[in-house]
Amino acid sequence: MVCALGAAVCFGTATVLQAVAARAAGTGGGGEAALLLRAVRQWRYVAGLALDGLGFVLQIVALRSVPIYAVGAALASSLAVTAVVAARLLRVRLSGVEWAAVAVVCAGLAMLGVASGTEGDLGGPAALKWVMLGVAVGVLLLGLAGGRLSERWRGPVLGLGAGFGFGVVEVAVRLIDSLAPSSLLTHPATYALLIGGGAAFLCLTSALQRGSVTSATAAMVIGETVGPALVGVVWLGDRTREGLEWLAVLGFAVAVVGALGLARFGEAPASGGEAAGEGAGKVKGGTEASR
Repeated sequence: MVCALGAAVCFGTATVLQAVAARAAGTGGGGEAALLLRAVRQWRYVAGLALDGLGFVLQIVALRSVPIYAVGAALASSLAVTAVVAARLLRVRLSGVEWAAVAVVCAGLAMLGVASGTEGDLGGPAALKWVMLGVAVGVLLLGLAGGRLSERWRGPVLGLGAGFGFGVVEVAVRLIDSLAPSSLLTHPATYALLIGGGAAFLCLTSALQRGSVTSATAAMVIGETVGPALVGVVWLGDRTREGLEWLAVLGFAVAVVGALGLARFGEAPASGGEAAGEGAGKVKGGTEASR
């Protein structure tokens, strides 16, 4: 659980650092390539990438140790980290409701920390790894066709697709039972992980650049928490501590609802509570997808 929370801190802080770098890089001319080159020369952007990498490693460790539902809720709490760090570094003004949402997320995670048990020891049905691969391919096709969606539906549909892609990654990590190269290369879950992560990045980038940040992030939070949690409980044997099932369900729901209240921080605000500008979005659109 400490690793899951550490991953959330890494992802949430990285989002703000990259937004700060993107704002500074946006003052020059040139297209998106020039903007990206200016951004990667700044220590904040590089530090954000390093935090993303560390967060991904911590996420994998957490997924191999605690139930998926606990890890998913903890990762969704990265929005609370982004909100708090943005309030500090970007001088973004959080409303009373958003501060309350941060507190709600913390309360939900505390309940999950108390109630969650160890990860399940079931491998799931034999078809599950192929189902995950199929879902990953479906998300990839959705991302490729995302530009054809209407502006109204692009954000929530692509955001939900990104959530499913991240969910595939969470489940696939649990389905991989050996890290030997020969086993990894022949296991469908390996390709589900790679395709799902890449497809999620594609969907979320398109959603943040062309759709509503808030609706895309809210849909992503639902997609990456609810589905994987059900898979973990139903097929992989994830359980809670004895007699604390109700507390785990309550904590999960509270943490997810709190994260939804902070959905606008799916892309770190540029200033004054406004969403990050076009330049920032193009450089870091899909920062969360790096996990």
